[in-house]
Amino acid sequence: MKLIVGLGNPGKEYAGHRHNVGFMAVDHIHDEWRGNPWRKKFQAEIAEVSVGDTRCLLVKPMTYMNESGRAVAEAMRFYKIQLPDVVIIHDEIDLAPGKFRMKTGGGTGGHNGLKSMTAMIKDGYRRLRIGVGHPGRKEMVPGYVLRDFAKADADWLEPMLDAFAREAPSLAAGDDAGFANKVHQRLGRGPAKPAAKSPPEPAAASAEQPKSPLAPPAAAPATTGPFAALKGLFRK
Repeated sequence: MKLIVGLGNPGKEYAGHRHNVGFMAVDHIHDEWRGNPWRKKFQAEIAEVSVGDTRCLLVKPMTYMNESGRAVAEAMRFYKIQLPDVVIIHDEIDLAPGKFRMKTGGGTGGHNGLKSMTAMIKDGYRRLRIGVGHPGRKEMVPGYVLRDFAKADADWLEPMLDAFAREAPSLAAGDDAGFANKVHQRLGRGPAKPAAKSPPEPAAASAEQPKSPLAPPAAAPATTGPFAALKGLFRK
């Protein structure tokens, strides 16, 4: 069993946000491979699906971005899934719109969903980073990522999400370089750069620490809602 996780915030009002592109990607994979109906478990919406020859569990955490790791940790324990079999799909402001990169391990780049993930399951999971661009100033980032994609973005976003879904068998099989190259070819681009791999970093916190996995251990528990998830989004 492989775990393919899309990050986002629950609720129809957030569905089109840049911060929810992970949810969008997982939905496309679900539809392309005719996954089982979505159901609620592990503080998430989950669906089993056979992606090519690989059995996968699609996961959309319903805890808001800054608690995403809790759902993933529960699913991993239940199915006894190891870190190399986990793929996290998320928005990346440090990549231009229409760009994407595969990466294994490394820092969180200030992304609160990744902070939660590393705190709850430790580092070493795989990442599909989808570029959404940067508004130019860090104080503008919250309003930028918590806003719908521009209409013009559909020109690159839909073809990319479709390509991810169609080439998902390589992703599910653990062939990140092959997946990236096939997506680039499908989009009419040149060969992809090799997938980045960073050495594992110490976990920010254990599963028992603290109630808000995005906050430092001494911080107060996080409040709910999408704006709480953006606290600490920026690099210092």
